Amino acid sequence: MSLSKLPKDLYNALLAKVLELGDNQRYLLGIVGSPASGKSTLAKDLAKGINKDAKNKVAIVVPMDGFHRSNAELKAWGIWELKGIPDSFNAEAFINLLTGIREHTNSQVGCPAFDRKIEEPTENAILVQPNHKLIVIEGNYLLLASNPWGKIKPMLDETWYIESNLQKIEPRLLERHIKGGRSPEDARRKMESTDLPNARLIETSKAMADHVIPI
Repeated sequence: MSLSKLPKDLYNALLAKVLELGDNQRYLLGIVGSPASGKSTLAKDLAKGINKDAKNKVAIVVPMDGFHRSNAELKAWGIWELKGIPDSFNAEAFINLLTGIREHTNSQVGCPAFDRKIEEPTENAILVQPNHKLIVIEGNYLLLASNPWGKIKPMLDETWYIESNLQKIEPRLLERHIKGGRSPEDARRKMESTDLPNARLIETSKAMADHVIPI
């Protein structure tokens, strides 16, 4: 989802909130949506736009994807083929990071990122610095009520839900998996076994969002 599709009043309200932040204050914005709904694109473009309009590097993106469990761990648990389901993430470590970002405003905070080339997380790939006031947290499960995911929503100042539909996300998912090295048949199996059930689960959390943004 591109920034141009975001309601202008929503963007302007966020920019005003960021510009009003004082020393040692941060604003954590959660962007939620189904796989391939455009969360990453919106988060990246949003941070870029805020930095431009604020005339300072005040915004940074921290994706939840950095908290994928390792492939070795997933294989040991027997859920490697279901990579992407809630249990395939280290939710507690993610919650601890959000706590650190909120509390350690005067020091650097290292965050992991997910490297699609190796399909593994890499430590300290993203560095949140004291100048970062707006932290854009994007991920699938930020609004789930089940434990421990339910601890995340209260830690966020605001949440946006990107509302998509299967007709739009299915071609994107297939293309993503094929680019990742799967055959068209394997790509469809992965989508139907993991991505689409995840999308339905994520949709049940939509009512928890502060704003719903259609794509």
